[in-house]
Amino acid sequence: MMDVDPRQYENAAINDSDIHNIVLSYLVHNCFKETVESFISCTGMKQPADYQEDMEKRKRIFHFALEGNALKAIELTEQLADDLLEKNKDLHFDLLSLHFVKLVCSRKCTEALEFAQTKLTPFGKVQNYVEKLEDFMTLLAYEEPEKSPMFHLLSLEYRQQVADSLNRALLAHANLPSCSAMERLIQQTTVVRQCLNQELSKDPPPPFSLKDFLKS
Repeated sequence: MMDVDPRQYENAAINDSDIHNIVLSYLVHNCFKETVESFISCTGMKQPADYQEDMEKRKRIFHFALEGNALKAIELTEQLADDLLEKNKDLHFDLLSLHFVKLVCSRKCTEALEFAQTKLTPFGKVQNYVEKLEDFMTLLAYEEPEKSPMFHLLSLEYRQQVADSLNRALLAHANLPSCSAMERLIQQTTVVRQCLNQELSKDPPPPFSLKDFLKS
């Protein structure tokens, strides 16, 4: 059983500066440059050192990946962190796969096949990538790849996933938190509530929302 009764924290005061730091961390993490500038101006917070240059570079890379322009994202990533993709093969493969998918969607199947043979096939020497390669090559077997079993690889959600992974990797490479403070707090709060529910044998708590978190 837990030794501390969590109800003793019900009336705990919340420091405005802590909330501001949490929000600022989230905005910087997600490269919302204009919003960061407005937020700093409105709250009178101290401007993070060198945040603008770093954020602008990450923002460009993120958006190129999100748009499917993976080769440009790779080029800029290598300029910003030259050994990042060399050390992170999974991320490198995922970025290359975005370009392959872009060629498939453009119905440039011959070019897509040539790209796969030169850039993706070498990954097949490692067993972990064999199934992934098969999934992507399946797209070439369909005249309408959007209707193939692997249609999700063409989705915005897949590009978003790869772009988010790249952004986190760039942050970690710069010795910065790969998750924002808000994300960590939400994760921690969710886990704590689940533990309390198990300890107190209550019904499962309602779904966690950011609005409730900021009000608590």
